[in-house]
Amino acid sequence: MEEKLITNEQLSMELYQSLKRRTAMRPLTMTNNNLTVDDAYDIQMRNVKRALAEGDHLTGKKIGLTSKGMQQLLNITEPDFGHLFRSMEVENGGVVSMNVAIQPKVEGEVAFVLKEDLVGPNVTIEDVYEATDYVCAAIEIVDSRIEDWNIKLVDTIADNGSSALYILGDKKVDITQVSLPEIEMTLFKNGEVVNKGTGKEVLENPAMGVAWLANKLHDFGQSLKKGEVILSGAFTASPAASAGDEFLVEFSQLGNVEVKFE
Repeated sequence: MEEKLITNEQLSMELYQSLKRRTAMRPLTMTNNNLTVDDAYDIQMRNVKRALAEGDHLTGKKIGLTSKGMQQLLNITEPDFGHLFRSMEVENGGVVSMNVAIQPKVEGEVAFVLKEDLVGPNVTIEDVYEATDYVCAAIEIVDSRIEDWNIKLVDTIADNGSSALYILGDKKVDITQVSLPEIEMTLFKNGEVVNKGTGKEVLENPAMGVAWLANKLHDFGQSLKKGEVILSGAFTASPAASAGDEFLVEFSQLGNVEVKFE
């Protein structure tokens, strides 16, 4: 008798319950090895609808897998994306309880805050510059509902791009007053430098990711909205966080952003 494959609806509910319970589950690709990227985004969108139905509010999007190294590792040629919610916001210098995390990691990124909608499919990098209200330093706390970060591409897409929380820096910078590819970032963990990178490592220019996302969203009948926060992708690899850890991310031209774990 042929084994019945678990459905996208069942997988999305299992993921949603893992998120609510702060418990990890086995990879979706082990449950259904026929999952496609389209399936993964379908699963993600189902859980976006669940969160909205429960009263959460969308605040933006995140872009992931922007580095050549990660794309080569997963054998892909484009980034992925997830959704940001009001419940994911943490104030600069704030404290994150490990009770709300499973296996968090910390990334330093540039955030774009939009003053105009960006509607694909033909959004250019020039359009992104024109539509951006300001850019600022940001931390994305990524976390996986998949055991031991044992993820393939469809696992992380289904799991909202492995996104968990985000922190925006206080300094708001006019995008025309900064060279995004030349921004330098230094990531400190407990006072020690663990990573350094530049904006060039994010698709040559972080704004390229925002243009890609606006065009990708067109495939789903969506667009980027005025007022949304767009996390444009990590400058470097992501160090793991544990209780008691303090992270400071310094950006040339954009200032600092920090977070603590307890």
